[in-house]
Amino acid sequence: MTDEFLTSREVREAAGYVRGQTGHHPQVGIILGSGLSPVAQEVKDSDTIPYPEIPHFPVTTIEGHAGQLVIGQLAGQDVVLIQGRTHYYEGYPAQRITLPVRVVQRLGIHTLFVTNSAGGLNSDFRPGDLMLITDHINLGGMAGLNPLRGPNLDELGPRFPDMSQAYDPALQAMARSVAGRMGFTLREGVYVYLAGPSFETPAEIRFLRAIGGDAVGMSTAPEVTVARHGGTRVMGISGITNIAITDPTPEKQTTHEEVLETGKIIVPRLTELIKGVLAELPPV
Repeated sequence: MTDEFLTSREVREAAGYVRGQTGHHPQVGIILGSGLSPVAQEVKDSDTIPYPEIPHFPVTTIEGHAGQLVIGQLAGQDVVLIQGRTHYYEGYPAQRITLPVRVVQRLGIHTLFVTNSAGGLNSDFRPGDLMLITDHINLGGMAGLNPLRGPNLDELGPRFPDMSQAYDPALQAMARSVAGRMGFTLREGVYVYLAGPSFETPAEIRFLRAIGGDAVGMSTAPEVTVARHGGTRVMGISGITNIAITDPTPEKQTTHEEVLETGKIIVPRLTELIKGVLAELPPV
């Protein structure tokens, strides 16, 4: 669709345009996955910027992704919501789908919340659960679809970033505390990234479970990689929208519509969890 590699100029131009459309100075970024866009309704005094208006921004083509930035106040914090993401399977190079992360980093965020809708691999999970991401397996990146491939932009981050604590332990502790006060079970586990767009075969599901996966989806790992490359703290939450099928029948099939419907159940608790963690973040 576009050139594979980003330039510093493109990041500056996109961030400069966004900065000119709002008086807010966001400290926290939040990426909303499939069916999770209603979280943005909680943002107060908001400015909304559609992706097509932002220079160089990738435009989402998938139902359930609104395709706009929402900037305002949430739980006492200035936030920027990436309301809908783009994916590698839509035809964008890996660096292009992560441009929004580069832009919000340039706007000044210190923390990024990444959410997604995911299939449950762990047999203890049920549709509607929330899973705190403790680590990920970036199968797309391991196969060469890493958003850091190509010339390194040294002003954005190091050539070889450490990923040993991709998901911030202090933020995880806050999420556990908030979930405990809210009185619901917050699942925890490893998220597996696949490039998509096809859902997994039964053999692939057995493989993903065998290598330690608890949930599987088609996003998140590239964004987290870029966030950590730029020194941004990350918290990740998966909404479990379906359970991966290993014994398929004509009546048991995974669909995108199922993902969106279960997202409606997940949104209220996800919203309160995010707001709870935001409220606990120390002022900068």
